[in-house]
Amino acid sequence: MTETPPDVITLSGVVVVVLVNYLREHQAWGWMRMVQGPSALKDTPGLCFAKVMGSGHGGGFGLRPSASHQGLIAMFDHADQASAFLAGAHVKAMRERAGDFWSGMLEVLSARGQWDAQAWGATPATQLGSFARAANDEAAPRPLAALTRASIRPAKAMAFWRNAPAAQAAMQSAQGCTLAMGLGEAPLVRQCTFSLWKDTPSMLAYAHQGAHQAAIEAAYRHGYFSESLFVRMRLLAHHGHWPAPSLIGSAEAPEPAEPPPPPATPTEHTAHG
Repeated sequence: MTETPPDVITLSGVVVVVLVNYLREHQAWGWMRMVQGPSALKDTPGLCFAKVMGSGHGGGFGLRPSASHQGLIAMFDHADQASAFLAGAHVKAMRERAGDFWSGMLEVLSARGQWDAQAWGATPATQLGSFARAANDEAAPRPLAALTRASIRPAKAMAFWRNAPAAQAAMQSAQGCTLAMGLGEAPLVRQCTFSLWKDTPSMLAYAHQGAHQAAIEAAYRHGYFSESLFVRMRLLAHHGHWPAPSLIGSAEAPEPAEPPPPPATPTEHTAHG
């Protein structure tokens, strides 16, 4: 990829990811959250980026849309603000209406490309607050996450989707991938993937071989994307559960009825390595 142009704004902060599978009786409520989009969050303290996205059937990557699966991706200026948001009324309302729910706080390690003409920079320690020491603790390694998104040129959409299924199926069965969900801002042409990995070798093994490598090579060779972003992150904390295969399975206690308070130390609500 080329370097970020000097006139492009670079965002930095703590990333929040929220994944939900709404119960049938609350699907209409969830649909209204999609319609409102980020505008419902405009007054949230510290928020500098937000996207509310749908998903494929079953939370997957296919062309058939899901009536119940959604994802929220946001960035905050500081970890304290991200924690407060996750403990607040907006996320509580999502969680109470969901059969499956997972939320995570993450620091950006590296990023390439842009999203809505904005680049993402690595999260500086000054924005991590009480998580800063834990983030640098090599004795307690954190799971890694990858976020990929692309705006697909409409004329190239069908060619892109001919390559996509094999790469996405490979991700879901890849060794070391503990969570994977397909997301989208718009059907067919504005796609996003969030995945969680046990370690760097697992992530790189998937990224640089097989169907995924072939799909990426085809995308850049044929110019499928008008804009794309790849972000590598480290999980700072998580809450909730998501269907297997997943890091967040039965080992954790059930979701409490009331939202947890913002973490006071890096050990609260942290992920299991």
